[in-house]
Amino acid sequence: MAAPVPNTPHQTHTTARPSASTAPAFDDLGLVDPLRRALRDDGYETPTPIQAQSIPALLAGRDMLGCAQTGTGKTAAFALPILQRLHASPRRGTQPRALVLAPTRELAVQIAESFRSYGKHTKVSGTTLFGGVSQFHQVKALRRGVDVIVATPGRLLDLMEQGFVDLSSIEVFVLDEADRMLDMGFIKPIQRIAAAVPARRQTLLFSATMPQEIVHLAEALLSDPARVAVTPVASAAPKIEQSVHLVPNAGKFALLETLLKHESVERALVFVRTKHGADRLSRKLESSGLRAGAIHGNKAQNARQRALEAFRNGRMPILVATDVAARGIDVDDVSHVFNFDLPFEPEAYVHRIGRTGRAGAVGTAVAFCDRDERGMLRAIERLLGTSIPRADGSDESHEDDHAGEPARRGSGGPNGSHRGAKQGAGRGRGGAPGRGPGASSKRSPKRGHDRGFDPRGAKPHANRPAPHGASERGGERGGEDRTGAPGRRVGTHAAHTPSTPNFRMTRGWHKPTKRR
Repeated sequence: MAAPVPNTPHQTHTTARPSASTAPAFDDLGLVDPLRRALRDDGYETPTPIQAQSIPALLAGRDMLGCAQTGTGKTAAFALPILQRLHASPRRGTQPRALVLAPTRELAVQIAESFRSYGKHTKVSGTTLFGGVSQFHQVKALRRGVDVIVATPGRLLDLMEQGFVDLSSIEVFVLDEADRMLDMGFIKPIQRIAAAVPARRQTLLFSATMPQEIVHLAEALLSDPARVAVTPVASAAPKIEQSVHLVPNAGKFALLETLLKHESVERALVFVRTKHGADRLSRKLESSGLRAGAIHGNKAQNARQRALEAFRNGRMPILVATDVAARGIDVDDVSHVFNFDLPFEPEAYVHRIGRTGRAGAVGTAVAFCDRDERGMLRAIERLLGTSIPRADGSDESHEDDHAGEPARRGSGGPNGSHRGAKQGAGRGRGGAPGRGPGASSKRSPKRGHDRGFDPRGAKPHANRPAPHGASERGGERGGEDRTGAPGRRVGTHAAHTPSTPNFRMTRGWHKPTKRR
């Protein structure tokens, strides 16, 4: 059974998780025919637990507090009821009626693609707003009129301040992966956006974890919400085999190389704390003969597109990532997750290893722990409520290797440095030498390469400054809201990579035009 969501004064309704023998079909959930046809087109017949719990309550107009990790089907759980509501009462003006906030452009892209797929037999329209590319075509789509906006907070606030976004007609307000938005420093932008939408609205908040900050946010935004939880708040999926190697920083790379070459690794995500650490580690892996790439907030959009697509199709089976950059990676067959650096926030560990063991598969999660990371390991184990098994041959003796040295908060990146890191470096704000700059405070040009509503994005200029509104979140955080989104085309060389194909909708959703 799923663990209950922590009680708040407003949370009065809990929906029981259906058993396998009583789980309904989509045809039993009250969805209209255009949505059922779209689901059949995509091969979906049986809803996931969170969909079975959420859809009836949302169709009835309830607010919702959902605790669900990535890969549980939560996007369809809120997208289908929103599409049904908008389909039943077509838009009369040009103002948007539903707003979905996501922490990163990759996740915003993924959500927009789900709306496109599920709504292809309706006339519901929408656009995606994210930073790092010109706002010209985003503004053009907004002026034309849309039903749904899927946005990252920085770009949305920027366009609101310029007068291009009117939220006065919003009927449904969704915060997806709210815990990560708070981790990235988006609490004030969320509060500003929430103040701009009508008080009478349906509000949905989804989070993989339920720290006290999320409970407080739910109390402020939700009214008598239905509660759903498909995974215990502080647990990993049961089909993930976890282990930890107690190894000094200087030995981490050699151990990772050995495991990648000798374990049955089909597709692996390797997590590090910093953007520069990701680049260094991926280069060292490639130098050792392994096909690897890196993804983080400083990567240009076309480079991110190529890395993500190569990872999805298996041409590059190893992807080194920071926590924020990994949000929105939707790959079911990741066989291994390696925590090269342990995260400062225990909840981030749950997010990381949730990338494997999906869709009923058995996954493997391997962590490396230096002496300076022992406190992080203990915090993770307290959150999980259990000890992570020590790998065979893990050496406890290196705990005394640095006897007499002052303890340091951070541990280094792939070069084995013990250089300290600021609290919160798990979100890309501290840590490695040569830390990259934060987002610029300059506005993006109003004309350029963005194709606004193409959820797979368009190549930005490599040196384009961040849009106004994203600048307050420097480093990794600002970076996540200032470059493009993943696409579906892969080129051998960046200079010859064609632009992503148009996002073709049967009706309504903005289709990019030719580049200017």
